[in-house]
Amino acid sequence: MSATITAGSELRPPIYELSNVSKHYGDRAVVALEGVDLKLRKGEFHSVIGSSGCGKSTLLKIMAGLTPPSKGRVILSGTPVMGARPDIGMMFQQATLFPWRTTLQNILLPIEIREGQAAADAARPRATALLELVGLKGFESSYPSQLSGGMAQRAAICRMLVSEPEVLLLDEPFSALDEITRDFMNMELQRICMERNATAFLVTHSISEAVILSDVVHVMSARPGRVVRTVEIDLPRPRALEMTTLPAFGEHVSTIRNLLDKGAFL
Repeated sequence: MSATITAGSELRPPIYELSNVSKHYGDRAVVALEGVDLKLRKGEFHSVIGSSGCGKSTLLKIMAGLTPPSKGRVILSGTPVMGARPDIGMMFQQATLFPWRTTLQNILLPIEIREGQAAADAARPRATALLELVGLKGFESSYPSQLSGGMAQRAAICRMLVSEPEVLLLDEPFSALDEITRDFMNMELQRICMERNATAFLVTHSISEAVILSDVVHVMSARPGRVVRTVEIDLPRPRALEMTTLPAFGEHVSTIRNLLDKGAFL
């Protein structure tokens, strides 16, 4: 059972499509995912939420091409996802910046690895512009040890965006930050996605984070992970933290909480 996505978005073809995606390990001894169907359209922000061990991160790795599905298919921009691709950007829970490289060098690393030093040098203006976008202008030559946790995560956002990916995949990127910094980073993420009309998919354990950021929230059951409900979040954009006090926000949170209480536990 799914909520109906707005009519305007239904007119746009999906940029990212998962059809009957399943993942099992061994001789089906462990079934992590079962029959997942998802459609993401250009500029939409989706989240997935469910219990620990329900397959959220496995789903994200399949979407990124880091691990193959046991069954089903993943299509991005009309072509199957068969491995890591430059049009897919991924961000993890930790910034994982190399301590011996400056902020700018860390951001350019994916291009340097994939295309060589000349391509990385050519991308320096784009990387510098991204640093300004996230408020890190002046920290190009700083090393990770000189950055706060929030600053390091902003640098990681730049590293994800520098290749200009079609889709951003986010695995609880701000979970290690304190609540105040996390709220700030979520609003920064929204701003960046809106400015770039980016398509994003977030794994989170936080219902409020999913609601404040997302156009669509997918609620997963306990293992084997299935999407048991898709909830449309109809709050206006740009979102602000003050919206968490609105009745509509509370209703969305309650709906998702009730779904999780029926079939999963955070």
